Amino acid sequence: MPHPMSTFLSLQRSSQASALVLFSLMTHKALFPSHRSLLSTGRSNTFTINCSGFDQYGVDPAAFQTIFNQKDFRPVINYSIPTQVNISFILSAILEVDEQLQLLTSFLWLKLIWKNPFISWDPEECGAISKLTVTTENLWLSDIFIVESMDVDQTPEGLSAYVTNDGHITYNKPMRVTSICSLDIFYIPFDQQNCTLTFSSFLYTVENMLLGMEKEVWEIVATSRDIVCTQGEWELLSINKATPKMSVGSSLFDQIMFYVAIRRRPSLYVISLLVPSGFLIAIDAFSFYLPAESENSAPFKITLLMGYNVFLLRTNKLLPSSGTPPSGEYFALCLSLMVVSLLETIFITYLLHLATTQPPPMPRWLHSLLLYWASPRKCSPTALWKENVGPGFTPTHLPGPKEPGQLVGKELGPRQAEMNGGSGLRSTQLADLWVQFSHMMDIFLFRLYLLFLASSIITVIVLWNA
Repeated sequence: MPHPMSTFLSLQRSSQASALVLFSLMTHKALFPSHRSLLSTGRSNTFTINCSGFDQYGVDPAAFQTIFNQKDFRPVINYSIPTQVNISFILSAILEVDEQLQLLTSFLWLKLIWKNPFISWDPEECGAISKLTVTTENLWLSDIFIVESMDVDQTPEGLSAYVTNDGHITYNKPMRVTSICSLDIFYIPFDQQNCTLTFSSFLYTVENMLLGMEKEVWEIVATSRDIVCTQGEWELLSINKATPKMSVGSSLFDQIMFYVAIRRRPSLYVISLLVPSGFLIAIDAFSFYLPAESENSAPFKITLLMGYNVFLLRTNKLLPSSGTPPSGEYFALCLSLMVVSLLETIFITYLLHLATTQPPPMPRWLHSLLLYWASPRKCSPTALWKENVGPGFTPTHLPGPKEPGQLVGKELGPRQAEMNGGSGLRSTQLADLWVQFSHMMDIFLFRLYLLFLASSIITVIVLWNA
């Protein structure tokens, strides 16, 4: 026979368990009072909103309150069905292309369209109202972002979306996008760039969200060209798309990649850089026509070289700091040619100074070369030997020393006469030979300068057009 105390404890435990079950049922009913009614409503009625009186008294917020309360959840009836979000955008401006940081800054109007199955009303009962505007604070929004973006999304607050009577939501979102772009700077300023804008979700996988196109790509390109609000440095060429999947660990995300091709308008670079540089190098080439005996030839070229260095300081803001495009090689080539031109002027000035002060004996091979290359129509060394043999001859076309009489009548020694072809030339005739050689070297170096300049410019143009 059981002990009375044990019987009392068993009855007490049974009553406590019954009370706990009753309390749980009451709590569940208090927390979810309309759980049964929501399910029955969802099955019997297709979530139709009572819109009577919208055309006369305005929209009743209470009619949408149940829908607004569900904005934190993805709007689907069956969670095994992914939400289809269609994407479209308009590229309204290309604001900046930073070659140094490899960044593209553009302005987009992003358009997202999806369906909320819980929103539905009969337009005939609402005075033919088939579209309403609802603030985005009351709606579920997809987390679409641009993968290449390097800036925080600065979407303005208080935006609205269009909601149709069949539950389709259209959301237009302005975006200033700073995205990474692999820029090829080799052909600057005649370059074309291809940048990528990849739209994807960072939260919803392919089981929850799929991306589609609201418009065809050619429609996006045509609309972007029509409403582009800037005629700056860049112009839009084309837009292509691809739809690869993005795998992150064991998760698979849907995405749409747009390949945006843009082209630089080279007029700014041509007018500001190439044309002035061409003018300066042309002036340097024409400076060879200055008399070799002129004392202003070297200072003029030094001034021109300094001016070109100041000009190159301006190019630092327009040309990229990394890489070596043909334009940079072109400017470096022009600077090198100016330096070579100055060195040539210094060399010819030295030869002329040497010829008019103390001309050294001329080697036989140089004497023969001078005879070979001398023009018969001009004053040649042969004519000097035949005519100017007077003891008081002084070359009138040379600046000469202050006391030319010191060089007149001075005979060459036997060794000097042998080095000068065995002729007994006077010092004035030897000076004329060195002056003639200086002019010949000036002409030769000038032609070599023009040949190198032309070949270099042609090479740069071929590289630009390759």
